[in-house]
Amino acid sequence: MPNLSTKYMGLKLKNPIIIASSGLTDTVESIKSLEENGAAAIVLKSLFEEEIVAEMDTQLKKMSSVSPLYPETLDFYEEYEDNNMSIQYIELIKKAKKEVKIPIIASINCVTADQWTYFPKEIEKAGADALELNLFLLPSDFKRDAQAINKVYLDIVKKVKEQINIPVALKVSYYSTDLALHLQKLSKSGIKALVLFNKFYSPDIDLDKMEITSGKILSSPDDMHISLRWMGIMAGRVKCDLAASTGVHEGKDVIKQILAGANAVQIASTVYLNGTEQIQKMLTDIQKWMNEKGFKSIDEFKGKMSQANINNPAAYERVQFMKYFRGYKAVK
Repeated sequence: MPNLSTKYMGLKLKNPIIIASSGLTDTVESIKSLEENGAAAIVLKSLFEEEIVAEMDTQLKKMSSVSPLYPETLDFYEEYEDNNMSIQYIELIKKAKKEVKIPIIASINCVTADQWTYFPKEIEKAGADALELNLFLLPSDFKRDAQAINKVYLDIVKKVKEQINIPVALKVSYYSTDLALHLQKLSKSGIKALVLFNKFYSPDIDLDKMEITSGKILSSPDDMHISLRWMGIMAGRVKCDLAASTGVHEGKDVIKQILAGANAVQIASTVYLNGTEQIQKMLTDIQKWMNEKGFKSIDEFKGKMSQANINNPAAYERVQFMKYFRGYKAVK
């Protein structure tokens, strides 16, 4: 039987499938089910920077307004701990580490290098195996250029790395004027992995109500091709591991991303659509393909189809596709 084990961020995984940060990973019961169905690691549902800062401010204000001389102060502390999302997050890490054997990767969604950066230390103390920073600044600020935006990424990484010793991954976007150089610089900042790419909230317009609404929440298989392109381009050109995210729905998608250079993949939408048993189906399909091709391990084909290893490197960069439409027949 082919060996599906791989290494990611210095963590040894039994296979390359990681469950992405989502509602699938916000309870111990769900995490246990995902492990039982074959998941190799879990990225917990993200805690937002704004939540950490808001709760910290609330705590400081309330603590300054009550006197420690009064016994009723204890009631406040108990109520605060019950409702505080940061504390609940720490407890989730501790409980998950007791219940499952696979790595638990915490996740923080952040946009600045400000007050919240004390919190990764608490995550490390709780026992998390790694931390994923989900970071993206939409380049829509007319007063801030690409250099200023990219500096924010580096500042955040620096602040977090000063606090903790566990490996740090950065989940980023493809919105960048100099994406290749940006990713390369980030890979040299001390992080252990780049995750390509975030799945965003996308706006839509309700024509009847004339309102801005949410676009499609879950990814589709077609969404994979952007990350596949950049996986192939960046493989072998960064100083850290690479993970693919968004649009990975089947075993064949995992294989393609590994061929392009991924150490691991993150999935969520396909589990929402098909149930946790989809994980095992994907693993079975990977093993079947490996048997057919004669590969005994993931390492034997990882990066085999990256831009650096193929005869036609332009295949990853050519973005015009007129030749495909030239002979295309319209439906009559």
